Amino acid sequence: FRRVLFRSDVSGRGVGMDVVKRNILSLGGTVDLESAPGRGTCISVRLPLTLAILDGMSVAVEDELYVLPLASIVESFQANDAAIKTLAGGESRVVKVREDYLPIVALDRAFSVSRLNDQPEQVMFVTLEAEGRRVALQVDRVVGQQQVVVKNLEANYRKVPNVSGATIMGDGRVALILDVGAMVRGARF
Repeated sequence: FRRVLFRSDVSGRGVGMDVVKRNILSLGGTVDLESAPGRGTCISVRLPLTLAILDGMSVAVEDELYVLPLASIVESFQANDAAIKTLAGGESRVVKVREDYLPIVALDRAFSVSRLNDQPEQVMFVTLEAEGRRVALQVDRVVGQQQVVVKNLEANYRKVPNVSGATIMGDGRVALILDVGAMVRGARF
């Protein structure tokens, strides 16, 4: 029994990738291929944001809804006033979570949401992690987990700081999808 290997210019040379590329292009996406001898090949696939579905957690400040990417959420918790400290200068606050202090990003301040009611004694936080850092996002309430369709905000409006897109909720309201990386980078500690 002798094993014979057949090679041709067609089979095994990217014919399947050509089908994938044509389908991605038909959706309005792009495929980029970079190859270097001895180093390997990098294939980048980009799809329009309107085709992206995100597993997210909805949170609220007053009547405004926001969506956090589920992959960036570590935990949610309530803290009393004793766990919250103001740093020197009075502009930055931290919250004690077990043995660590996390910088607080107040969602109402980040998006200039008017407050109608006083804050409750127990403050709700969602711990977010990006780029190796963690912050505590202060919210009024956690609404729930759901999948949302991401809409590109820049194409329809403009670039908004700390926002990566928007979605239309089941009740017809628009919710902003937060850019967790930008929020973590902007947190002062």
